[in-house]
Amino acid sequence: MQLSDIDYQLPVELIAQVPAEPRDSARLLVDRGSEVPADAIVRDLPRYLRDGDVLVVNDTKVVPARLYLSRSSGGAVEVLLLEPLDDSHGTWEALLRPGRKMKSGEVLHGADGAEVLVVQGRGVKGDTFRVEFVHPDPDALIDRLGEMPLPPYITQRLGDQSRYQTVYARDAKSAAAPTAGLHFTPELLAEIRAMGIPTVSVELVVGLDTFAPVTTDDPRDHVIHTESYHVPAEALATVESARRVVAVGTTATRALESVGVTGRSSGRTDLFITPGFHFAYVDMMLTNFHMPRTTLLLMISAFVGDRWRNLYEHAVRQQYRFLSFGDAMLLDRSRN
Repeated sequence: MQLSDIDYQLPVELIAQVPAEPRDSARLLVDRGSEVPADAIVRDLPRYLRDGDVLVVNDTKVVPARLYLSRSSGGAVEVLLLEPLDDSHGTWEALLRPGRKMKSGEVLHGADGAEVLVVQGRGVKGDTFRVEFVHPDPDALIDRLGEMPLPPYITQRLGDQSRYQTVYARDAKSAAAPTAGLHFTPELLAEIRAMGIPTVSVELVVGLDTFAPVTTDDPRDHVIHTESYHVPAEALATVESARRVVAVGTTATRALESVGVTGRSSGRTDLFITPGFHFAYVDMMLTNFHMPRTTLLLMISAFVGDRWRNLYEHAVRQQYRFLSFGDAMLLDRSRN
């Protein structure tokens, strides 16, 4: 396999800078196998569901994880919180920029001069740090000082911070949103439940490595880092009794399929889904359009095969909006 197998030309003008309003007015490209894809909107999703389906969402919440602090010397430091390392959210793995000269024990301050963080040392990955909040209520401090960690390709400031959260988000842990879920409204979810289709929640803590570009000549040689996941027993039981499992996003898919691979309902997963992977649970996937040369596109290729190219070419021709605030597509593995 070559890197060109997960590459395509993404016109910069198709990268969405703002989310659709309302959420479920985003466009929805519907995979129909060898037939031409159907063009719909997310609000039409109930038309493509049927008795025996279950909808699976990732209910992780995004932390306002970008903090602008300063060193004792007065130098500015940007802190990007990646993942909590304890239940109290007092200690985190983080990226610090600039971090080359950062020393263990150094204190970082807020704009008012108050102490905010202590740098404990290097993190799990070579370019990260372990940091500890000085404040007794870290979550409150993060909410007060932090900004949403929007991807770098979004250059417009987000007016309403809640638009980078799903309406069902619960526990603030993730460094990025499970973006397919951004399209759902409470009304759309209620309509789906009224059809007798249950919605169950799983958790996969989204890290920035999920979106990192693949740089190895063979994409399968890319090193994927671990992320925390949890699939509640009752959610798994509903999934196992369903006729079809419709996963909202690649992260919900990865959480479920991690159970299939490991046999464990929670833990840390480094599951790397590449072509040839056997999907144990997920039959359909609602997902956004992804960046070229990423593990996310590799997963899409594993799910629908080379058909992904036709779907993406159709989306470009029809001027769909791409990436985190973009439109969605509904993939059907049974069409392979």
